[in-house]
Amino acid sequence: MSRYQFLQSATLKSGVTVKNRVVLPPMTECMALANGEVSRDELRYAAIHAGGVGMFITPVAYINARGKGFEGQLSVDNDRFIPGLNKLATTIQQRGSKAILQIFSAGRMSSSAILRGQKTVSASAVAAPRPGMETPEELTNAEIEQTITDFGEATRRAIQAGFDGVEIHGANTYLIQQFFSPHSNRRTDKWGGSVEKRMTFPLRVVEAVQAAVKTYADRPFVVGYRFSPEEIEEPGIRMADTLQLVAKLDTLGLDYLHVSMGNVWRPSINDKSDKTPLIDQLQDVVKDTPLISVGNVKTPVDAERVMEAGIDFVAIGRESIREPHWVEKVEAGAEDSIRYTLPLADLDELGIASPYFDFLAGMDAGGAHIGFEPALATTEKGNAQDLVFRK
Repeated sequence: MSRYQFLQSATLKSGVTVKNRVVLPPMTECMALANGEVSRDELRYAAIHAGGVGMFITPVAYINARGKGFEGQLSVDNDRFIPGLNKLATTIQQRGSKAILQIFSAGRMSSSAILRGQKTVSASAVAAPRPGMETPEELTNAEIEQTITDFGEATRRAIQAGFDGVEIHGANTYLIQQFFSPHSNRRTDKWGGSVEKRMTFPLRVVEAVQAAVKTYADRPFVVGYRFSPEEIEEPGIRMADTLQLVAKLDTLGLDYLHVSMGNVWRPSINDKSDKTPLIDQLQDVVKDTPLISVGNVKTPVDAERVMEAGIDFVAIGRESIREPHWVEKVEAGAEDSIRYTLPLADLDELGIASPYFDFLAGMDAGGAHIGFEPALATTEKGNAQDLVFRK
């Protein structure tokens, strides 16, 4: 096992030391209670899947009532959720993984049904270009300021709940990205227009989160930021925009930047003539902040290739669903026993309750954007009783 760099420990800027460089990234599970409380299913899943990885980043929690994005989602919008969140943090930490709470507002990527009759909100009153999406209300200046405050308050609750850190979810077309995108942000005030002005909201959120850490944390506390490098929308975020954003984020003392892509080595989805992997371009700009890269990493060889490229951390998403003991098996020299398919008979053993399974199974037809692409398919042997995952 000593030959693998991803098994080496690392100490982040905050002073938090993680036992290895393998990360369980945030994945939609839909297993929280209807009101956003942590459920027993959520705790059981965390107990099964934590322990091996250095960092366990939770499914995303919404920071205010109009930030909820889907049913079965965690909430961090009220102090009453702190006890349940403490149970989740403690469960993750019991075998040595660092517990990171991802926080967000869904913005326009929600619906009035999910918001129980309230309208969705965004930087501007522009609907997402997807079937059935509603036109959101444009946030007022006062509402924007309150949302920034809410990110700080969510961070306070994460600290008080015992988490080791938070990840600011600025990716996957949600509210923070909506402010950065020229598609969803058509404002002409201080929050929109030029790339620099569209960066204002993301940077203010980082500032609020870091201020909460300074005020409330009595221990080293991680702050990370997740982003998507490009959008397919027109107009939309292009790599040149993102390089300006990450260059600024790189100066803010963050513990890491988490690159959200379906494949670590993906080139541009907009400039087909440029075959350079986006991660290489990001590495050229990010000089002072560790990077987490995710996407289609399955085997130890895949993970080590990420390390050999000089990337600081490797996240294993889909593979962690079907093999919660991936790290332990690598450490024990039992790589041949790693599970690469998901038999239906193993669902209970893996802690995959019916809402999570239904979500995974429905993704094949639904096309929702959550950062990974599961699909129902037969295995190479034609066994239709296995749930496997495409690239």
